Amino acid sequence: MLVVPLIERKRDGGALTPEEWSALVAAYTDGRIPDYQMSALLMAVLLRGLERPELAALTDAMLASGQRISFDSWSTPRVDKHSTGGVGDKVSLVLAPLVAACGVAVPMMSGRGLGHTGGTLDKLEAIPGFRTGLSLAEVRAQVMKIGCAMIGQTPEIAPADRRIYALRDVTGTVEAIPLIAASIMSKKLAEGLNALVLDVKRGSGAFLPTLEQSLELAQTMIALGEDRGCPTVALLTAMDRPLGRACGNALETEEAILALRGEGPQDLMEVTYALGVEMLLAAGVEKTSKKARHRLENALSSGLAAEKFERMIEAQGGNPGVVEDASVLPQAKEVEVYKAPRTGVVVRVEPKVVGRAVVAMGGGRLKVDDPVDPTVGFVITVNPGDKVLTGEPIASVFARDPAGIKLGFEALGQAIVVADKLKEKPLPLVSHRVTKAGVEELTRPDSGRTSRSPR
Repeated sequence: MLVVPLIERKRDGGALTPEEWSALVAAYTDGRIPDYQMSALLMAVLLRGLERPELAALTDAMLASGQRISFDSWSTPRVDKHSTGGVGDKVSLVLAPLVAACGVAVPMMSGRGLGHTGGTLDKLEAIPGFRTGLSLAEVRAQVMKIGCAMIGQTPEIAPADRRIYALRDVTGTVEAIPLIAASIMSKKLAEGLNALVLDVKRGSGAFLPTLEQSLELAQTMIALGEDRGCPTVALLTAMDRPLGRACGNALETEEAILALRGEGPQDLMEVTYALGVEMLLAAGVEKTSKKARHRLENALSSGLAAEKFERMIEAQGGNPGVVEDASVLPQAKEVEVYKAPRTGVVVRVEPKVVGRAVVAMGGGRLKVDDPVDPTVGFVITVNPGDKVLTGEPIASVFARDPAGIKLGFEALGQAIVVADKLKEKPLPLVSHRVTKAGVEELTRPDSGRTSRSPR
């Protein structure tokens, strides 16, 4: 097919027909369209957007490029969660086994690092032996036996999105609402779900930082899900600072394990519980947010969630001993403590600077085929609003060599800002709940359900 006229039409603000999108996606998946032409089209979409029929056609074409997981008449409710990406966001590693321990099946399909954000698959693969490339038959069997599986895209699942996703990461076309929505939903709709919960990030470290952009993305994905028979709800959560303390693959995996053992940072746990409540409600296993939250807390405190994670790791070829002993994870060769440069109040911990530094230190990808060093990253122990003293330890840098330590220190010097007083409050951890019925602004940044006012 002739691709250049399609690129030119989209570049000039025109629309492609559903038939053209279908043929285009099929041709690219088969290797009949080169990456450079698809890159040009993706940039045109970023600049010009997609009309609703175009978005529907693109999503359906990517979904149709592969197979779907079928659970036939299995009665256990199946709900997944997806995050739009953030720095320090290891929620999935805690949430999947936690929700599965509450009787809801979680066939969770995740991605790798994208831009400045970390990827769930890269974090899981920090566990020695862990295998994310399961076949659909393996996923189905594991979910029905254990209650959860955490996988990446295999060649069977939306292969068109698999190729486009990797291309977006290295061509500056990540921050496009229609491309984000089509990518996420084409994968999620292949999972045989009864419902889907979305974690849409907002703030300076999100791909789409403004409230308006976050709401638009949430509503776009909700419409795609609802139109295709998958009830979908979204929570807007804060990404104006890293989530939790750890940033970097092995470090975040260790923090997720601590969370499953009841030792997680408060901000990580609040976001995890808020999303978990929505998953239990969507599955119909609880009728109220209070009961759902209580059920999640019990699953954590009883050790059931950690046990579920252990079983999942073992089933996917990893070393389950990591749940009891985090030293099983790969360790950084160099570690240095970073100290507060002055006395005052932490006014900002800029997540994008931290995330980009992790990538630059080797913990992410600059090119599609770059290897990832799971050991590098940061543990940052302060949040906006915290008071610090000159010389007080406020972070640690984990690197593979002294040059990485130097780079990490430079990044923290930019990311962590200390001043005389806090001028602007951080965003609430959970600020909005979005459904097909509309947007609710939450007035308490805790469970995301207890108190709200209409927007």
